[in-house]
Amino acid sequence: MPGIVFLAQGVPHVFRDKERLRRWLRAVVKAHKRQLGALNYVLMSDEMLLNYNIRYLGHRTLTDVISFPSDDGTDISGDILISLPRVTENAALAGVSVQAELRRIMVHGLLHFLGHTDHSKAEKEAMRQAEDLWLRRYSEIR
Repeated sequence: MPGIVFLAQGVPHVFRDKERLRRWLRAVVKAHKRQLGALNYVLMSDEMLLNYNIRYLGHRTLTDVISFPSDDGTDISGDILISLPRVTENAALAGVSVQAELRRIMVHGLLHFLGHTDHSKAEKEAMRQAEDLWLRRYSEIR
């Protein structure tokens, strides 16, 4: 069944206000003129996410998020895997709450599904601007 699911594997389940998050994420998809399919957000440890990074991407580095689309060409669907320790550390470094940083990472992963990339410096800046836009819009969602 299509929708947005929030899971935690081996780490605390820190997703808060799930219905508001769902409304926000649906708004992101709708603004890109796409349809939402099944979207899974999964919190996990550094070690678990590192294993995915090595196995599927060939990268031997820690990361905060990896997006695995299962796009059939019509709906936005897939898994967005998030390292809770990276989110926590990034939040402390940026001087924001864990929840604020978690939302940044959540929309970052979704923006990848919607065609945004962050390989070049210019793409990274554009991605950051899109994240900032959607983080501001989160505050408007009730």
